Amino acid sequence: MRYLHTMVRVQNLEQSLHFYCDLLGLKEMYRKDNEKGRFTLVFLAAPDDVDHAEKNKSPMLELTYNWDPETYDGGRNFGHLAFRVEDIYQLCQHLKDHGVTINRPPRDGHMAFVRSPDNISIELLQEGEHLAPQEPWASMENTGEW
Repeated sequence: MRYLHTMVRVQNLEQSLHFYCDLLGLKEMYRKDNEKGRFTLVFLAAPDDVDHAEKNKSPMLELTYNWDPETYDGGRNFGHLAFRVEDIYQLCQHLKDHGVTINRPPRDGHMAFVRSPDNISIELLQEGEHLAPQEPWASMENTGEW
């Protein structure tokens, strides 16, 4: 058995691509438009997984955009997506600078949570050892749920 992908439904494809690609740094691998089914699938891979994803079509994140408006209940009951990152403080600052709320700040230099535009919880985990505590993260309170 091999893990392939996680699918999340998105309400605004461009807004979601901005979050996942421009802010988090994932790479679009390919997309499929289905006229008959009236949806678009966009497959993304983390930068360090691109070569493997090109060869094996995994591991990836599948964004499903239904062309007809729908309301989705996701978020906390979905669980979360997790990404290992090179510098959790740098990425959290980048996200914060672009208006993303840091729901669970990386106070421990190891773990943070944010939410996508579609309210999907995203866990960020520091690669390797925990980073030394740094302000403003060390004293920052949680915001909302993750």
